[in-house]
Amino acid sequence: MKKHNFSAGPCILPEEVLQKASEAILNFNDDNLSLIEISHRSKPFVTVIEKARALALELLGLENKGYKALFLHGGASMEFLMVAYNLLQKKAAYLNTGTWSDKAIKEAKEFGEIVEVASSKDKGFNYIPKGYSIPNDADYFHCTSNNTVAGTQMKDFPQTDVPLICDMSSDIFSRQLDFEKFDLIYAGAQKNMGPAGTTLVIIKDGILGKVERQIPSMLNYQTHLEKDSMFNTPAVFPVYVSMLTLQWLKDLGGIPFIEKVNNQKAELLYSEIDRNPLFKGIVAKEDRSTMNATFVLTDDSLTEKFDKMWQDANINGLHGHRSVGGYRASMYNALPLYSVQALVDVMQELERNN
Repeated sequence: MKKHNFSAGPCILPEEVLQKASEAILNFNDDNLSLIEISHRSKPFVTVIEKARALALELLGLENKGYKALFLHGGASMEFLMVAYNLLQKKAAYLNTGTWSDKAIKEAKEFGEIVEVASSKDKGFNYIPKGYSIPNDADYFHCTSNNTVAGTQMKDFPQTDVPLICDMSSDIFSRQLDFEKFDLIYAGAQKNMGPAGTTLVIIKDGILGKVERQIPSMLNYQTHLEKDSMFNTPAVFPVYVSMLTLQWLKDLGGIPFIEKVNNQKAELLYSEIDRNPLFKGIVAKEDRSTMNATFVLTDDSLTEKFDKMWQDANINGLHGHRSVGGYRASMYNALPLYSVQALVDVMQELERNN
């Protein structure tokens, strides 16, 4: 029996996706060749990446809305650099809500003035700042929609006249948003879409070409747009698995359907955290992430016992990030509701026995 996988990333993937991906490794399209052996410029793979790009836009409601989708290398960490390289001329505004936005700010400082409009670092990033203002003369405003480390999530996004850039690595395709508000969205595949190795970037027409610096070809979004994500060899397998995952999501009913499921999972777990006297959440309730629930034991002496119980219950990936400690249950799209129930059952058993 497969384990209940609460890993924060690389993420859990749908069983049917894993099955199709494993078959493609041995024999893709019944051509008696492996997916990872064929030319990335062959018609079969070009069809794959074109479909993946089209599905991403369709699911986000951005098809025929002046947006392009790319699959690039380097993870979201490369996008910290590329966003600033391509968009930052003089000054940019950043909201600092956690480890990943902190890293994005560090990279952007190499290219211009950074205005940190607000930060939750003062309380270990356990809340989302509110009531901040964005300079009207900023080249763009950058935020991170979901913080996998602390377990917070932005529920609202600011109204601003400057381009809105968002790192959605850990909650992309998990909830309905007005995606047309965003000028650029990026997301590492390994959090909610596929295996590590590729990054989805959604770019609105008209936001590029405004910086004066020379941009190296590989770091220039325009290079990749002109070549339809095929300037160099794409990460063939991660792109294919991402395509399968996006098709799986579409077949289920898209983001409206999966959002309801994700809310059910989050409600089930957070209700138990709040009810059970042996556990407590570590972030502000109004900012709790539906993707990454973080919590701790109220009695540390029960740590060894609880750890053995959830491991014996076939649960994987529950330890919190090393910088936070405690526990983190990552409930990405493919995690079934019964896996969350399995965790809740263990929490209730711990309460009964103590």
